[in-house]
Amino acid sequence: MITYHSTRGSNSTLSFKDVVLSGVADDKGLFLPNGTTLENLSNLTQEDLSYEDFVKTIFIALDKNSSNYIDDLSIYSGFENSPEPVLREIEKNKYVMELFHGPTKSFKDYALQPLGAIADRRLEEVGERGLVIVATSGDTGSAAIQAVKDSKNIDIVVLHPHNKVSEYQRRQMTEVIQDNVLNIAIDGSYDDCQQIAKTLLQENVFNRRVVSLNSINWLRVMGQTAYYVWLTKQFTNPINISIPSGNFGNAYSAWFGRSRGLPINEIYCASNMNDVLTRFIASGTLEPKETMPTVAPSMDIQIPSSLERLIYDLEGDTSSFYNQLQNEKVATLSEDATKKLQSIFSSRSFDDEMILREIKDFNKNYDWIVDPHTATAVSKKVTFDSNLPVVGVATASPEKFSNVISSVISSFSVKNSENTEDYIVCRSDSSTVENAINEYF
Repeated sequence: MITYHSTRGSNSTLSFKDVVLSGVADDKGLFLPNGTTLENLSNLTQEDLSYEDFVKTIFIALDKNSSNYIDDLSIYSGFENSPEPVLREIEKNKYVMELFHGPTKSFKDYALQPLGAIADRRLEEVGERGLVIVATSGDTGSAAIQAVKDSKNIDIVVLHPHNKVSEYQRRQMTEVIQDNVLNIAIDGSYDDCQQIAKTLLQENVFNRRVVSLNSINWLRVMGQTAYYVWLTKQFTNPINISIPSGNFGNAYSAWFGRSRGLPINEIYCASNMNDVLTRFIASGTLEPKETMPTVAPSMDIQIPSSLERLIYDLEGDTSSFYNQLQNEKVATLSEDATKKLQSIFSSRSFDDEMILREIKDFNKNYDWIVDPHTATAVSKKVTFDSNLPVVGVATASPEKFSNVISSVISSFSVKNSENTEDYIVCRSDSSTVENAINEYF
């Protein structure tokens, strides 16, 4: 039986049905499985399955106990059309996988739609009403809201950094005005939002089931690994992947798939001026700095929470690493772990001027418009050691960042909605947010 354990060494373990509704472990670590039902994911076949049914086979391959929840469940009900990703060839051996054709035009829909549906079913099974608490740097919030807004068993609170997401991103969240949805703008950075969410998830002062839909929830990795299984099925050779990286959940999912047999060779993590991942991959040292606002706000992160699972895979128990990070504000991998990291991952950071130039050049070269995050992953500056097909991951629709794109492509414009918004602004303090949640629900 597959069970789930903490990255920081706690003796407690969870089953699939429990990890569905889990957040941070009791020792502040993240949950990882002790194995998978099918060790080599490359053995899966898509045959004539729809993408939705194929994803279900992947969930079952990762943990057969998931079949109890997904066999007869609609896990992509929010998609108007088929959720199958779109793969486009832009030149010989260079491709783009578009993951923004879901309800909120972001790759987050691919994992959050299944997670929301499974969590709702699990809550109905245990007869409880769940409280979801989510921190977002721009895209997770709206995707989480769309995944659970019609649920009969879930209330949701979304924390976003005030005035640090695009208007389009904000309105996707704040225009959903329903009794079970509370949007809170935090006077601070995404990292502040994430810290508050983690505190509330761990302390659980609400006397009810508190659920995480952030990438700290293991099912997010399952949902994102699924499209990498699909992607590798489109090629006869191994591939290299280039990913715009902020919280590291997407990149970790590619790594996890690779460790379970997928023919992924190298993984490139593009970042913006908040270059914590670039510095970490180059040196093995994690040293968060002050978060800077950029034209690619979903990557405005200095403490990528999903990175902890990779550190566990490289070194084992992460408690000493994160204790050092908390106490000294910097932590370093062992030499062997750093070498292993660098044998698979590479990275480069792009400042705002570079990102704008990439958007403009990509449009000129391919008559194609990409969003600021995707621009970093499809740049000609992305290089690999091996001469294999390269797939850049397009994580968001350019519509979500028209204010940025229109500054370099004058013909591009998207009119933002003018519907009524509903959200409150709170200072960056978990007690203040706790009180606001208690007053609303």
